[in-house]
Amino acid sequence: MTQQQYIIRRKLNIVQLSEQLGNISEACRRLGVSRQHYYDIKSALETEGIEGLLEKARNRPRFKNRVAPEIEERVLSYSLEFPTHGQVRVSNELKKEGISLNPGGVRSIWLRHKLEKSTLRLKRLEKWTAEHGNILTESQVQALEKAKEEKEAWGEIESFHPGFLLGQDTFYVGWIKGIGKIYQQTGIDTYSNVGFAKLYIEKTAITAADFINDKVLPFFDEHEIRLLRVLTDRGTEYCGARETHPYELYLYLNDIDHTRTKARHPQTNGCTERFNQTLLDEFYKVAFRKKLYTSLEEIQVDLDAFLKEYNEQRTNQGKYCKGRTPMETFIDGLDLYRQYVYDGKKVEQKAA
Repeated sequence: MTQQQYIIRRKLNIVQLSEQLGNISEACRRLGVSRQHYYDIKSALETEGIEGLLEKARNRPRFKNRVAPEIEERVLSYSLEFPTHGQVRVSNELKKEGISLNPGGVRSIWLRHKLEKSTLRLKRLEKWTAEHGNILTESQVQALEKAKEEKEAWGEIESFHPGFLLGQDTFYVGWIKGIGKIYQQTGIDTYSNVGFAKLYIEKTAITAADFINDKVLPFFDEHEIRLLRVLTDRGTEYCGARETHPYELYLYLNDIDHTRTKARHPQTNGCTERFNQTLLDEFYKVAFRKKLYTSLEEIQVDLDAFLKEYNEQRTNQGKYCKGRTPMETFIDGLDLYRQYVYDGKKVEQKAA
């Protein structure tokens, strides 16, 4: 017996019992239903027959989209022209054109087309520009430039190949008895996420330059590519007059551009900050609980071993790594370096 058959049979029993007893109230009392329920069943039988006893669907009716196609198309075209405008602004601007659509209606259109966030609308503009090659309006150019600045301000740095940019930072590791304060010079290739680190007992321009000279440049030289640019904060160990500041002078002599983070926005160097946090969580918090260190060199040995595993064995979910290890990403990106960077020496060697 199906559910619907059971419901029909139970309702018929109420009517049949009342006829047998000749008393509606007694029949309702015995079956535990109200007299009103009996009269509803009786009325349904008289008007619709057995079909009237079936359970009615309680689902709310689904109305068709009330927004006309031409209005929806206008919202989409407006959002392409002004991708950063919110739903209220769009609604108000369209009213000037004689289109009456509340902010909720604008948002419903965006949701159907997965454009509910300004970042999604900006991506749509970038894709549209790439596909059609159209000349952008002034408002579109401003929106894309502002989005790029915000990405960089929150650590989303565009890197086109290995060696394009190295993020560098000074990280205070802590104080250890017998050693004193420990500072770490941190570096990370923002394309491949290959990381570098060296420990010092002070933070100065000399140590910042020594880190580049000892850990970073030898790595890039080994792979026959140049480091083009370095990004640092505005600390005194990194910034000063080029003629007298050891770090600035070292970068200049090695033809490395120096970019500084946006003022009061340390998160601009977010990739380096994240690398510092990884070293803290996965190396220092573990190593300092397992071993009692007595010298800086001893810590450096274990740190180098961790970095080797980090770069060569640990998969990375970064923007360019996509599940590969940093070294795999670095090696795979060398062809991109050769495409972007003109190196006369290499061209001559190939020609020979």
